[in-house]
Amino acid sequence: MRRLKSEADPALQDQESVIQAIAAIGQHQRERTRIEADMNDQLAAIRQRFEAEAAPHLAAIQALQRPIQIWCEANRDALTDGGRIKTARLASGEVGWRMTPPRVTVRDLANVLSDLRRAGLNHMVRVKEEVNKEAILLEPEAVAGIKGLSISQREEFIVRPFETELEEVST
Repeated sequence: MRRLKSEADPALQDQESVIQAIAAIGQHQRERTRIEADMNDQLAAIRQRFEAEAAPHLAAIQALQRPIQIWCEANRDALTDGGRIKTARLASGEVGWRMTPPRVTVRDLANVLSDLRRAGLNHMVRVKEEVNKEAILLEPEAVAGIKGLSISQREEFIVRPFETELEEVST
């Protein structure tokens, strides 16, 4: 059986080659940014065109939906068989009534928490326990023997080409 050797990435031979390679990376990054900006400009224009084309249809749907609801509300008892069903089938589609799931809205959290505790409703106050990672990083020696807890760090190699931004000058 013959083994195929994969070619290793060629190493650059001198500092000037590295400088040129970093400059090339910067050039490619800028070109990708230009392409991405062009793509986003085109997508925005396409989206705007189709939203404008669809807008009259949305307005027509909204204009038709309200009178349908008014008529159905006036005839709800007949449509729902006295409230026994929630959906009525008509020749061109269905109408129906659905209850949304209950939703809790909290304004002024501090006062609500205080009032719940004062009313003896502590079971309605959630206390979330979690590991304070920031405190552990400040005192790594204190947690050295804790099983299941580790602190890791790694070195990354970064290539960051130099860039300058154009100044905007008002005229």
